[in-house]
Amino acid sequence: MKQILLFLSALIIVNVAAAQYDPKALEVLEAMSKKYKAITSFEAILSAALTNESAGVKDEFKGKITVKGNKYVLALPEQEVYNNGKTVWTYLPEQKEVNIDDFDPKSDDLNPSKIFEMYKKGFKYLLLGQQTEGGVPCDEVDLVPEKKDAQYFKIKMLISKKDRSVQSWTMFDRGGNRYKYTITKFTPNVKVDDSFFDFDLKKHPGVSPNDLR
Repeated sequence: MKQILLFLSALIIVNVAAAQYDPKALEVLEAMSKKYKAITSFEAILSAALTNESAGVKDEFKGKITVKGNKYVLALPEQEVYNNGKTVWTYLPEQKEVNIDDFDPKSDDLNPSKIFEMYKKGFKYLLLGQQTEGGVPCDEVDLVPEKKDAQYFKIKMLISKKDRSVQSWTMFDRGGNRYKYTITKFTPNVKVDDSFFDFDLKKHPGVSPNDLR
Protein backbone atom coordinates (compact mmCIF):
# COMPACT_ATOMS: atom_id res chain seq x y z
CA MET A 1 0.00 0.00 0.00
CA LYS A 2 2.85 2.38 0.86
CA GLN A 3 4.44 1.81 -2.55
CA ILE A 4 1.12 2.51 -4.27
CA LEU A 5 0.68 5.79 -2.39
CA LEU A 6 4.25 6.83 -3.25
CA PHE A 7 3.59 6.00 -6.91
CA LEU A 8 0.38 8.06 -6.95
CA SER A 9 2.17 10.96 -5.25
CA ALA A 10 4.90 10.80 -7.89
CA LEU A 11 2.30 10.92 -10.65
CA ILE A 12 0.75 14.05 -9.11
CA ILE A 13 4.15 15.73 -8.78
CA VAL A 14 5.03 14.93 -12.41
CA ASN A 15 1.64 16.17 -13.60
CA VAL A 16 1.96 19.47 -11.70
CA ALA A 17 5.55 19.98 -12.81
CA ALA A 18 4.55 19.43 -16.44
CA ALA A 19 1.89 22.14 -16.34
CA GLN A 20 2.65 25.05 -18.62
CA TYR A 21 1.00 27.74 -20.66
CA ASP A 22 -0.28 25.24 -23.21
CA PRO A 23 -1.65 27.04 -26.31
CA LYS A 24 -4.07 24.18 -27.02
CA ALA A 25 -5.46 24.43 -23.49
CA LEU A 26 -5.70 28.21 -23.84
CA GLU A 27 -7.72 27.81 -27.03
CA VAL A 28 -10.26 25.63 -25.19
CA LEU A 29 -10.40 27.97 -22.20
CA GLU A 30 -10.82 31.09 -24.33
CA ALA A 31 -13.71 29.51 -26.24
CA MET A 32 -15.34 28.53 -22.95
CA SER A 33 -14.86 32.01 -21.48
CA LYS A 34 -16.29 33.69 -24.60
CA LYS A 35 -19.43 31.56 -24.30
CA TYR A 36 -20.12 32.65 -20.72
CA LYS A 37 -19.19 36.29 -21.26
CA ALA A 38 -22.08 36.55 -23.69
CA ILE A 39 -24.47 35.59 -20.88
CA THR A 40 -25.69 38.46 -18.68
CA SER A 41 -26.80 36.20 -15.82
CA PHE A 42 -27.33 32.54 -15.08
CA GLU A 43 -28.57 30.00 -12.59
CA ALA A 44 -26.93 26.62 -12.13
CA ILE A 45 -27.83 23.55 -10.09
CA LEU A 46 -24.68 21.90 -8.77
CA SER A 47 -23.93 18.42 -7.53
CA ALA A 48 -20.92 18.54 -5.22
CA ALA A 49 -18.75 15.82 -3.72
CA LEU A 50 -15.96 16.01 -1.13
CA THR A 51 -13.62 13.02 -0.94
CA ASN A 52 -10.43 12.27 0.96
CA GLU A 53 -9.37 8.68 0.39
CA SER A 54 -6.65 8.58 3.07
CA ALA A 55 -9.08 9.92 5.70
CA GLY A 56 -12.01 7.82 4.48
CA VAL A 57 -14.13 10.90 3.82
CA LYS A 58 -16.89 10.94 1.22
CA ASP A 59 -19.62 13.57 1.37
CA GLU A 60 -22.10 14.58 -1.32
CA PHE A 61 -24.56 17.44 -1.47
CA LYS A 62 -26.40 19.67 -3.91
CA GLY A 63 -26.39 23.43 -4.28
CA LYS A 64 -27.54 26.29 -6.46
CA ILE A 65 -25.74 29.38 -7.64
CA THR A 66 -27.23 32.50 -9.22
CA VAL A 67 -24.80 34.88 -10.91
CA LYS A 68 -25.17 38.35 -12.41
CA GLY A 69 -21.94 40.12 -13.30
CA ASN A 70 -19.73 40.04 -10.20
CA LYS A 71 -22.72 39.39 -7.93
CA TYR A 72 -23.74 35.93 -6.80
CA VAL A 73 -25.79 33.91 -4.32
CA LEU A 74 -24.51 30.44 -3.49
CA ALA A 75 -26.97 28.22 -1.61
CA LEU A 76 -25.60 25.06 0.05
CA PRO A 77 -27.20 22.76 2.64
CA GLU A 78 -25.36 24.29 5.63
CA GLN A 79 -24.73 27.84 4.48
CA GLU A 80 -25.72 30.53 2.01
CA VAL A 81 -23.35 33.15 0.62
CA TYR A 82 -24.65 36.47 -0.68
CA ASN A 83 -22.30 38.78 -2.59
CA ASN A 84 -23.59 42.05 -4.09
CA GLY A 85 -20.18 43.07 -5.40
CA LYS A 86 -19.41 45.21 -2.34
CA THR A 87 -20.48 43.20 0.70
CA VAL A 88 -20.43 39.46 1.44
CA TRP A 89 -22.91 37.82 3.83
CA THR A 90 -22.30 34.24 4.96
CA TYR A 91 -25.53 32.94 6.44
CA LEU A 92 -25.50 29.89 8.74
CA PRO A 93 -29.15 28.81 9.17
CA GLU A 94 -28.55 26.25 11.94
CA GLN A 95 -26.60 28.76 14.06
CA LYS A 96 -28.98 31.57 13.13
CA GLU A 97 -25.98 33.77 12.39
CA VAL A 98 -24.80 35.82 9.45
CA ASN A 99 -21.20 37.01 9.08
CA ILE A 100 -20.81 40.30 7.20
CA ASP A 101 -17.60 41.33 5.49
CA ASP A 102 -16.35 43.61 2.73
CA PHE A 103 -15.94 41.97 -0.66
CA ASP A 104 -12.27 41.79 -1.62
CA PRO A 105 -11.79 40.73 -5.26
CA LYS A 106 -8.06 40.14 -4.69
CA SER A 107 -8.73 37.43 -2.10
CA ASP A 108 -11.63 35.93 -4.00
CA ASP A 109 -9.72 33.91 -6.61
CA LEU A 110 -11.99 30.89 -6.16
CA ASN A 111 -15.19 32.90 -6.36
CA PRO A 112 -17.69 30.48 -7.98
CA SER A 113 -18.88 33.22 -10.31
CA LYS A 114 -15.32 33.53 -11.66
CA ILE A 115 -14.73 29.88 -12.49
CA PHE A 116 -15.12 30.72 -16.20
CA GLU A 117 -12.22 33.18 -16.28
CA MET A 118 -10.01 32.30 -13.32
CA TYR A 119 -7.39 30.82 -15.67
CA LYS A 120 -6.50 34.30 -16.94
CA LYS A 121 -4.43 35.25 -13.91
CA GLY A 122 -2.17 33.23 -11.64
CA PHE A 123 -2.49 29.84 -13.36
CA LYS A 124 -0.62 27.62 -15.76
CA TYR A 125 -2.77 25.35 -17.92
CA LEU A 126 -2.38 22.08 -19.75
CA LEU A 127 -4.68 20.14 -22.10
CA LEU A 128 -4.48 16.51 -20.96
CA GLY A 129 -6.86 14.79 -23.36
CA GLN A 130 -10.50 13.78 -23.45
CA GLN A 131 -12.98 12.44 -20.91
CA THR A 132 -16.72 11.88 -20.78
CA GLU A 133 -18.80 13.59 -18.10
CA GLY A 134 -22.45 12.62 -17.86
CA GLY A 135 -22.32 11.20 -21.37
CA VAL A 136 -20.85 14.44 -22.78
CA PRO A 137 -17.45 14.24 -24.56
CA CYS A 138 -15.15 16.80 -22.92
CA ASP A 139 -11.68 18.27 -23.14
CA GLU A 140 -9.78 17.83 -19.87
CA VAL A 141 -7.78 20.90 -18.81
CA ASP A 142 -5.65 21.19 -15.68
CA LEU A 143 -5.06 24.58 -14.04
CA VAL A 144 -2.05 24.80 -11.72
CA PRO A 145 -1.50 27.89 -9.52
CA GLU A 146 1.70 29.83 -10.12
CA LYS A 147 2.00 30.42 -6.36
CA LYS A 148 3.55 27.42 -4.62
CA ASP A 149 1.69 28.20 -1.38
CA ALA A 150 -1.78 28.34 -3.00
CA GLN A 151 -4.54 26.53 -1.12
CA TYR A 152 -5.29 24.32 -4.13
CA PHE A 153 -2.44 22.73 -6.08
CA LYS A 154 -4.62 21.80 -9.05
CA ILE A 155 -8.03 22.46 -10.59
CA LYS A 156 -9.31 20.08 -13.24
CA MET A 157 -11.94 21.32 -15.67
CA LEU A 158 -14.02 19.21 -18.04
CA ILE A 159 -15.28 21.35 -20.92
CA SER A 160 -17.75 20.14 -23.54
CA LYS A 161 -16.17 19.67 -26.94
CA LYS A 162 -19.46 20.49 -28.65
CA ASP A 163 -20.52 23.82 -27.13
CA ARG A 164 -17.62 24.64 -24.73
CA SER A 165 -19.85 24.60 -21.66
CA VAL A 166 -18.30 23.61 -18.34
CA GLN A 167 -19.52 20.18 -17.25
CA SER A 168 -17.52 19.92 -14.03
CA TRP A 169 -14.49 21.17 -12.15
CA THR A 170 -12.49 19.50 -9.39
CA MET A 171 -10.28 21.25 -6.84
CA PHE A 172 -7.40 19.38 -5.19
CA ASP A 173 -6.05 20.83 -1.94
CA ARG A 174 -2.84 20.05 -0.11
CA GLY A 175 -4.65 18.24 2.70
CA GLY A 176 -5.75 15.43 0.39
CA ASN A 177 -9.26 16.79 -0.08
CA ARG A 178 -10.86 16.70 -3.50
CA TYR A 179 -13.88 18.88 -4.22
CA LYS A 180 -15.80 18.08 -7.39
CA TYR A 181 -18.62 20.30 -8.70
CA THR A 182 -20.81 19.03 -11.51
CA ILE A 183 -23.34 21.26 -13.27
CA THR A 184 -26.56 19.26 -13.57
CA LYS A 185 -28.75 22.09 -14.86
CA PHE A 186 -27.83 25.44 -16.38
CA THR A 187 -30.25 28.29 -17.14
CA PRO A 188 -28.75 31.31 -18.96
CA ASN A 189 -29.99 34.91 -18.86
CA VAL A 190 -32.33 34.54 -15.89
CA LYS A 191 -34.21 37.66 -14.79
CA VAL A 192 -33.01 38.67 -11.34
CA ASP A 193 -33.03 42.04 -9.55
CA ASP A 194 -29.85 43.40 -7.96
CA SER A 195 -31.60 43.32 -4.57
CA PHE A 196 -31.62 39.51 -4.76
CA PHE A 197 -27.89 39.54 -3.96
CA ASP A 198 -28.37 41.46 -0.68
CA PHE A 199 -29.01 39.54 2.54
CA ASP A 200 -32.12 41.04 4.14
CA LEU A 201 -32.14 40.69 7.93
CA LYS A 202 -35.83 41.63 8.03
CA LYS A 203 -36.64 38.46 6.13
CA HIS A 204 -34.64 36.37 8.61
CA PRO A 205 -36.07 37.10 12.09
CA GLY A 206 -33.95 35.87 14.98
CA VAL A 207 -30.71 35.84 12.99
CA SER A 208 -27.76 37.52 14.75
CA PRO A 209 -25.47 39.64 12.55
CA ASN A 210 -21.71 39.43 13.09
CA ASP A 211 -20.16 42.47 11.39
CA LEU A 212 -16.50 41.76 10.57
CA ARG A 213 -15.89 44.95 8.61
